[in-house]
Amino acid sequence: MYWKPGAIFETKCPKCKTTVEFFKDDTTRKCDKCGHRFVNPEMDFGCAAYCQYAEQCIGDLPPELIAQKEDLLKDRVAVEMKRYFKSDFKRIAHAGRVARYAERIGKKEKGSLAVILPAAYLHDIGIHEAERKHGSTAAEFQEAEGPPIARSILEKLGANEELIEEICDIIGHHHHPRSDDGLNFKVVYDADLLENLDEKQKKAPRAKEEIEPVIERSFLTDAGREAAREMLLGG
Repeated sequence: MYWKPGAIFETKCPKCKTTVEFFKDDTTRKCDKCGHRFVNPEMDFGCAAYCQYAEQCIGDLPPELIAQKEDLLKDRVAVEMKRYFKSDFKRIAHAGRVARYAERIGKKEKGSLAVILPAAYLHDIGIHEAERKHGSTAAEFQEAEGPPIARSILEKLGANEELIEEICDIIGHHHHPRSDDGLNFKVVYDADLLENLDEKQKKAPRAKEEIEPVIERSFLTDAGREAAREMLLGG
């Protein structure tokens, strides 16, 4: 009785274009004609797009939403990273390239992109505070200052604590691998290493025979080594 006009609306089935009626709190509806079930086009799923407890809140997630879960969080993180860095386009571009490499490596290694991509976008988020507090961009200062900033961004976006903890852990030692690091860390590490090596190669090219041993001993994943050979050695 308290619903306003528009709380019940009609939309077209994306399969057969038949009119389907939705209530505003329906997450999905099934088309009576063709049987296709699709997402409520006017519902904002918010944190349900990436929260591990979403199923408890809204029932079984539709396939369309499941496919968007990782994209929604990483896209929001990318926006917040750009807002934080403001006109520091060099760091924005670096983060974007690392994220692209991380996505490629992460898919091949079958890592969790919901962790990998936000961590890739935010891996250097402590660099401004490192400069301000310590007058240096040294790795240890970045790693010390990054996690609190990353946490504030992820909490603002409503990410769950388990996700935040893993992302912040990666950021907190992203230049320094540990013996017990998991796959998600290794993917982000390799993506950042690949971007840094590519930047160095463009500034001061080295012979292929010099680069090959670096690739072999430095990268932590097979997909990372494969991407490095393709980019730095031409195949």
